[in-house]
Amino acid sequence: MKFDIQNDFLGYHSEWNLGSPGGWDYQRITQKIGKAVWDRIVKIKDPGVDLDFLHPLLYPVYGFVEMLVSVHRAREGKAAGLIAVVAEEETLQDVTENINLAHHLSAVDGISGALMAPNELELENGKVSYKGQPVSIMFMDFNSDVLLDLHRKQNLGPVLQAVREGRVINPRGTEPINVKSMFEVFTGPMGKHFTEETVRRTPWTRRFQEGPAVGPGGEKIRDLVEYAYGNWENLVLKPERGYSGMGVRVGGVNVDAGEAIDLALSKGSYILQEKIPLNLWAEDNPSVDPESRRVVLERYQTDFRCLMGPDRLFGFLVRFGGVPTNVGSGGGVQPLAVLRSQMTVRQAVERVNAAIMDIGYGDLREVVLDQEKMALEERFTYLLGPIRMAVRPRIVTEGHLAALGRYCRCMWTDCQTLERMWLEGALDEYIGIEQEELDIALMQPWKGGPAIFASDGLFSFGAHPEDG
Repeated sequence: MKFDIQNDFLGYHSEWNLGSPGGWDYQRITQKIGKAVWDRIVKIKDPGVDLDFLHPLLYPVYGFVEMLVSVHRAREGKAAGLIAVVAEEETLQDVTENINLAHHLSAVDGISGALMAPNELELENGKVSYKGQPVSIMFMDFNSDVLLDLHRKQNLGPVLQAVREGRVINPRGTEPINVKSMFEVFTGPMGKHFTEETVRRTPWTRRFQEGPAVGPGGEKIRDLVEYAYGNWENLVLKPERGYSGMGVRVGGVNVDAGEAIDLALSKGSYILQEKIPLNLWAEDNPSVDPESRRVVLERYQTDFRCLMGPDRLFGFLVRFGGVPTNVGSGGGVQPLAVLRSQMTVRQAVERVNAAIMDIGYGDLREVVLDQEKMALEERFTYLLGPIRMAVRPRIVTEGHLAALGRYCRCMWTDCQTLERMWLEGALDEYIGIEQEELDIALMQPWKGGPAIFASDGLFSFGAHPEDG
């Protein structure tokens, strides 16, 4: 298939998050710091590339907040109300974007935003409340498996009542289709029910188990486990439900196929996926090396998260890391900029990289130290500590933004198809979550209503390494 790389993008999604995606405020902070760093770079060594750091799609939190407020208005009219941000108790002091979301909501006339643990909710006069104030709607920063586990320990009756009343964004009804085994649905016989855009961006995926299967090229496989041994270099094993690369094994990186396959079989509920070519989702970025006291060019694996709602694309989160797992793991974040100059993305990246590489170590080190200082001022940290940030922005065109918008609209439509198929019983064999969690899902069907979804894309916008 031929691509116009200035108006389309190469690559695949590797994971979706329909339950409680994050990252919607981190890009705003990244843009703020990244723009300040860019202005410093231009003063020292101007690359001659016109970049826009202020495009609305580079600030996804604002679209997310608008959606939450619109849901409140639809339920409560012009009345004031409380929107709850609910997160696990141990994260309340550490997850900056949840803290910020409550502040963003409180800045809206008539809206109060509050961050709380689920056990802080209560029932007052039969209404789900927080410190005596009724809750209009809530965003829950964890999935239903965690909710169920906490409910067994703390009796979260008020939270479950909010689910039954349809107050939780995202609806719990998305959980049965929020499993990685759904990618087998797209790349198997039922793929004909979905949009071409979604299908072509889904890597070949199969639930990992013994027995026959159909391979990436449509070939018949006698035994999938045997196939994994023989083709391990080009495959990835992942838990059907998981995050942060935990339990993932990658052919060519984790060289012991036996260890990877034994782990997947012993734990169960794994998928086998074709490995996306590493060069396709990588870019070269300048950085300072304190040991050699030089500016060096490093190759990062990139990860492009798209965040979307029912009627719009909210924006993106750009991440990078050094651990290829068919989705970025570890690493940090990167500013994003829209190219205004009349040149290709590759040409722009090469010019920016060359200019930064020409900056002396001492001067660039000062820029990086200022970057780190700004990050601390913004409390730009996650559970494991400060978040790394690339010096150079990732660059896209207006054509890419339009293509990403089309891609997200297709994904949203296909998720509606998935839910309908699940409710009709067509996907029962693909869904292996326990009955109590399914019961929670049935309390609050989604049916295309307000939600924030994320797709983690391993995409190239034209600047991936050409040397493989």
